[in-house]
Amino acid sequence: IGKRELIQAVKDQAQLSGPQADAAVNALLDTIVGTVAKGQRVAITGFGVFEARTRAARRGRNPKTGEELQIAETVAPAFSAG
Repeated sequence: IGKRELIQAVKDQAQLSGPQADAAVNALLDTIVGTVAKGQRVAITGFGVFEARTRAARRGRNPKTGEELQIAETVAPAFSAG
């Protein structure tokens, strides 16, 4: 199911108009993305947890040349089902 199908499902279940369902889904997603980007968790009971996780620095290889290189520490979004 994609975003379009999710909006349609919200529209049908909540008996909203198309623009209202679109606004509701976009507001939810924007809130989750913004909160996780600030380094905070979003926990939805019975669904799951969205959070930012730190990936440690590590060694890697350039697939083209085989040269070893250092990959810096990064922060990536993560989801854990509840």
